[in-house]
Amino acid sequence: MALALFLSHDDLVRFSEASREEKWMEAMRSEIQAIEKNQTWELVNLPTDAKKIGVKWVYKTKLNEDGNVDKYKARLVMKGYAQEEGIDYDEVFAPVAHWDTIRILLAVAAQRGWKVYQLDVKSAFLYGELKEVVYVDQPEGFIKRGEEDKVYRLKKALYGLKQAPRAWFCRIDGYFKRSGFTRSSHDHTLFFKREGEKYMMVSIYVDDLIFSGNDEVMLEEFKQSMKREFEMTDLGLMRFFLGVEVRQSSDGIHLCQKKYALEVLERFKMADCNPVKNLIVPGAKLSKEGAGEEIDATLYKQLVGCLMYVA
Repeated sequence: MALALFLSHDDLVRFSEASREEKWMEAMRSEIQAIEKNQTWELVNLPTDAKKIGVKWVYKTKLNEDGNVDKYKARLVMKGYAQEEGIDYDEVFAPVAHWDTIRILLAVAAQRGWKVYQLDVKSAFLYGELKEVVYVDQPEGFIKRGEEDKVYRLKKALYGLKQAPRAWFCRIDGYFKRSGFTRSSHDHTLFFKREGEKYMMVSIYVDDLIFSGNDEVMLEEFKQSMKREFEMTDLGLMRFFLGVEVRQSSDGIHLCQKKYALEVLERFKMADCNPVKNLIVPGAKLSKEGAGEEIDATLYKQLVGCLMYVA
């Protein structure tokens, strides 16, 4: 999730289309390998009193902060809408970091001259261990020959599973506890660790982690520990997070949403408009009664939503 949040609008939808392109087949093979390496499931016969849940492939072309293709991602996703509460799952809530928390971490780091680093957990939800018994179909394109009637029994979570976010958070929360971290009482996605004069803090947003502290050796040890525990992508210095560009220098930490703002202008066909300092023409009078054209209410709500996100 981390470095590549901007997605192409012309991604494929059907397996029949993706199967004709090697780049997507390679992405699907990579996803299956990650699932099997993690021992996420086992092939079994479906019990007579059990039901199975369907799965589907979701394709995303992930772009980096420059708008260039970072990678082609195929995600195997469960059709979680078929799950029934109380039967297939109970608890589903999992906390995610608030932007206020992320800003505070960055502000502390900037004030003290610390560097902020970023890690991405590969296929994070696959690490969440399940308490419930869940059966899923074999994925399209990867059905075992001679065992077409069998299904997979999940031992760990898959994307799309209702309880997958909670299972993943419980897993990584347990790791932090074992590693000597203390969880914030105000934001459960913020963790601290102190060893004498050494100090570090970590914030989690699903499978993205940002961390900073006053000792580079301690930070490196944390990074290596995470890599031993999970399959990780080391993104180095924090540069791009949740659609926000981050620039770190000796002058401090600068946050910018220029790329997102330009994409909003492009989306709503305003890229060629002239910029103005006033939001409205001075002296203009607004009225509920008027002869203006009716606008698309849905499009207007989308525009307001985009502006609220920028703000």
